[in-house]
Amino acid sequence: MSQFAGKTAVISGGGEGIGLSIARALGVQKMNIVLADIDPKNLQNATAELESKGISVMSVALDVADEAQWQAVACQAIARFGKVHMVVNNAGVGGDSGPIEIQEKKGWQWALDVNLMGVVYGAKVMVPLIKQHGEGGWVVNVASMAGMGGVPFSGAYTATKAAVVALTESWAGELHSKGIRVSVLCPAFVQTRIFDSERNRPSQYQSDNVNSARKGSFSSKTKQMVDNGIEVSIVGKRVVEALNDGEMYIFTHPNYRPVLQQRAEAIDQALQKAAKSPLLQHVVNQKLDML
Repeated sequence: MSQFAGKTAVISGGGEGIGLSIARALGVQKMNIVLADIDPKNLQNATAELESKGISVMSVALDVADEAQWQAVACQAIARFGKVHMVVNNAGVGGDSGPIEIQEKKGWQWALDVNLMGVVYGAKVMVPLIKQHGEGGWVVNVASMAGMGGVPFSGAYTATKAAVVALTESWAGELHSKGIRVSVLCPAFVQTRIFDSERNRPSQYQSDNVNSARKGSFSSKTKQMVDNGIEVSIVGKRVVEALNDGEMYIFTHPNYRPVLQQRAEAIDQALQKAAKSPLLQHVVNQKLDML
C-alpha cells in the first residue's frame, strides 16, 4: 500500500498547473486532497475533475499572502479529514521583470508576499498540525530552477525562489527529528500560466506607472520556452516518485546539471582563493561547530 494512502495533503495554488498536477498524482496514491487557490473558477473546475476520478477532495479559497486565510484552510482541513500530513507550498507568481531601475516596490512586495511569505505562512500554520499527530509527514516547497542560480531581468522572481530553496534546507534540518521530510521542487520550463499571473494581482500591488515592469516585458523567447516546456502532468508524477525515494531536491530537468555544476565549481574556486588569503589564515582550519 502507498505510504500516502489515507493521509491528507494541503496544496496551495492547487486549482491549475503544477499544483493540480501534484494533486492528481497524490490523489492516485489515495491521499485526501485539500485544494486551496485564489481563483474560484479554477478551484471549482479542479475539484470537479478530481471528484470525477474518485479522489477524496475538498476546496478552500486562499490568498497565500494572508496568514489568517491559511488558518481558515487549516480549520476546514481538520474538520473534514481530521489530520494534515503534507503541505505543498506551490502558489506563486512570475512577478515583475525588466531592468533593475524600473522594478518598483509594489512589484517586489507582491513577489515577496506570495512567493516567499506564502511559503512561510503555509509551513507556520501546517507544520504544527503535522507535528501534532506524531505520524510524520512532508513539506514540499515549490521553487524553480531560477532559485538555483540568477536569471537576468527577473530579480524578484529569482530572489524569492532562491529564498525558498534556502528555507527548505533550513527546515529540513529543523524538522528531521520530528519525522517530517522537507523537499523543494525546482522545475525549469513547464507548460503552465506562470507568466500570466498578472490576472490575479491584487489592487494593493498594482502600479499607476505605465513604465513599470510588468508581465509584458517577458521576452518572446522566454514565453516560447514555457510553451515548449515539459507537460505539467509529468511534474506531479515526478514529485511522488521523488518523495518515495526521500529526495530533498526534486528536479524535473536533469539537462540543467552542467549549469549547476558550473556554479558549484565557481563557488569552490572562490573558496580556494579565500583559503590562500593572508587575511584569513586564522580561520582556514577552524572547526565548523555550527554545521
